[in-house]
Order: sequence, then structure tokens, then C-alpha cells
Amino acid sequence: MKTNTELQCDVTNELLFEPSVDASNIDVTVKDGVVTLTGKVCSYAEKYAAEEAAERVTGVTAVIDEMKVELPSAHKRDDNDIAQAARNALAWDVWVPQDAIKVKVQHGWVTLEGTVDYKYQQTAAEDDVQDLTGVVGVTNLITVKQPVVAPAELKVTIKNAMSRAAELDGEDIDVVVDGNKLTLRGTVSSWAERDEAERAAWSAPGVCDVDDQLEIAA
Repeated sequence: MKTNTELQCDVTNELLFEPSVDASNIDVTVKDGVVTLTGKVCSYAEKYAAEEAAERVTGVTAVIDEMKVELPSAHKRDDNDIAQAARNALAWDVWVPQDAIKVKVQHGWVTLEGTVDYKYQQTAAEDDVQDLTGVVGVTNLITVKQPVVAPAELKVTIKNAMSRAAELDGEDIDVVVDGNKLTLRGTVSSWAERDEAERAAWSAPGVCDVDDQLEIAA
């Protein structure tokens, strides 16, 4: 098990290694596997990349993102311009259903609303807007609406998907089904394994909500 100092060093080095992140203005603190990132970044895309970089480090059990986005003057955009750019990005994405998503922008913060059939569509919509110039934050309120599938069938489908995943050992994961809502409980060895379990759960037909309660082993 890594000490707080060792984990802090590893996260800092990963941030320095990540080419899309300027780590010079990011501070890292660690307590019992929980990493807190503070400081400032130049875009929401960089903020997201820094958080992902910290999550990749072995031993990290949670990441608290307290970084602030301070846009350079050249990157500042009017809310109307951002909204139009977001609508264009969504319209050009084959994964996002046409006219399914509404976009609102206030002081550079983008809010997405609407209903889609699958989780990957919800994720694709957020990915489309988070890298746009002028965006300082994204709130994804898109809901996933799918037909209800028999709980027993849904659980078997997800467990089978987990067993097929090369980077996932699903033996220690319990899948609890309540209608078309899932709860994942148990322990995984890394953040990547946790993400893979959640991806498998969301990929099953009929799932509209996943409560990921998986813990990452220290």
C-alpha cells in the first residue's frame, strides 16, 4: 500500500506526463487514497483530462476536483456563440439522436437536457461539448430511457458481459436489479476496472440508471 506522499508523487508525475495538461498550476493533496486537485486550468477540456489522469494512477480510490477554469482572453466566447457551436457539434455526431438534446449556456457553463435510448448517446453528447472553446463547465441532465427488461435476464446479461471483459474480474461484483435500475457493489482492483464494470452495466438493454457503489482496493 502506497503512503500519501508516494501517491501524491505518482499523481503529480502522471499530470506532468499527460501532454494535454499544464501541471504547473495544479496542486495535488492525498489522504488515504483520496486525491484532491486544486489550482487553475485554461479550459474545461484540460480540467477533465487532469481528473482522468489522476484516476489512472494505481492506489487512487477517489478524486475530488476543485480546479477552477480560467479562460485566456483569446478563448472567451459569447454564450450565444458557444450554444451555436454546441448545437453544431451535436448535429454532426452520428451517435447523438437528431433534435433529442437541448442546449443552454450561461456564463460559459453548458447544460444539456433531453432523453436518449442509451448511455453511450448521453456520454457522446457531453464529449461533443466539453472540448469547445469558451466552455468552463458542463452539466449533463440527459436522461436514458429504455424499456424494462426482466430483472433475472438483465442480471445474467450483465454478469456475462463482465466475464467476457479481459480487464475485469467480475467475481467480486454483485449486481442488484430493481426494475431497470442497477446497483453495483463489491471491490475492484483499479479505477479502470471500476469504469469497465460500469460500462458493462450501462451497455445492457433496458438499463436507465446505474448506482456504482464499487470500492477500489487500496
